[in-house]
Amino acid sequence: MAAVAALGGSAAAAEDPLAGYRWTSRVLVLAAGDAGDPKLAAQREALASARAGAAERDLVTLEAVGPGERAGALRRHLGLSGEGFRAVLVGKDGGAKLTSDEPIPPQRLFATIDAMPMRRDEAKRR
Repeated sequence: MAAVAALGGSAAAAEDPLAGYRWTSRVLVLAAGDAGDPKLAAQREALASARAGAAERDLVTLEAVGPGERAGALRRHLGLSGEGFRAVLVGKDGGAKLTSDEPIPPQRLFATIDAMPMRRDEAKRR
């Protein structure tokens, strides 16, 4: 993963906590009721070995874990409950592209991203 970022605390961030990433980064949001969730741990572990691929695809990871205000704002924005594990891949346009209640293997994340028209254009330019 390119980065695990913290969410801003402004009113604008509460309305759209992903606004600062739009058109610059794809975001993988990991939501869980608590930090001890085994699916959250499995997703973190899977991403740890895929940092180069994530960076190449402008992919950052945000965590919405536990009852905190910032985690709640992100879950509300994406329509996620405060219970259980969810992983949501959000494109640079701000739209959800892939949602899963199981950890997403990096290969699947990368294949989904690589099939996006914007990513294909980026690959051509590089």
